[in-house]
Amino acid sequence: MESRMSKHLHRAVQDLRTDLVEQFGVVEQMINMSVRALVERRPDMAVQVIETDDKVDAKDIRIEEECLKLLALYQPVAIDLRWMVSAIKLNGDLERMADLACNIAERSKSLDLFPLFKVPDDINQMVTITLEMVRSALDSFIEQDANLAREVIARDDEVDRLNVELIEELQSMMKTDTDWIEPAVHCFSATRHIERIADMATNVAEETIYMVSGDIVRHKHHLEEGKAH
Repeated sequence: MESRMSKHLHRAVQDLRTDLVEQFGVVEQMINMSVRALVERRPDMAVQVIETDDKVDAKDIRIEEECLKLLALYQPVAIDLRWMVSAIKLNGDLERMADLACNIAERSKSLDLFPLFKVPDDINQMVTITLEMVRSALDSFIEQDANLAREVIARDDEVDRLNVELIEELQSMMKTDTDWIEPAVHCFSATRHIERIADMATNVAEETIYMVSGDIVRHKHHLEEGKAH
């Protein structure tokens, strides 16, 4: 009986893993399109991102319900239990990333009123690193690779640095020309959302380390940074 239950649990976990990868694919595309909408002035992409959010929300609920059902049904222990708990948190992080992509899309729609405003080029580098973090975080979770997860956490500082540089550039634009104050604020808001997506990727990496080793590393790297200064 126990063997059959473990087989059922294993199959259910495989199905959940597939669902999470599919959800990630949709969310990654939303992030990509929202930034393209912002930089390339593509309102059609912004609309598409916002319309996709309902699909992500529905799948988010379905994945969470399935996780909770399996926890109640099989009462997994050790690594299986940690995987289920981490999967629930990863699912929530993906849903929040989708919401942040929608926020970026909304900011891009607001920027359409300022066709002459040029979004700073550095935002592309910030997005590139953020998307690499998101992809690596998911890979680390699926492959249960704690070392890759630690690499994701280490890269968060790059995004934070670029965000600070972008804020300084946008502030300079506001001082140079008051006509750019409103679009610069929209752009600043978008960069903040990109930074939050990188934070979500870091959360996934931290959950991966917990899942693999049982170590709770959340906040630890920030404390170590504080000691270094």
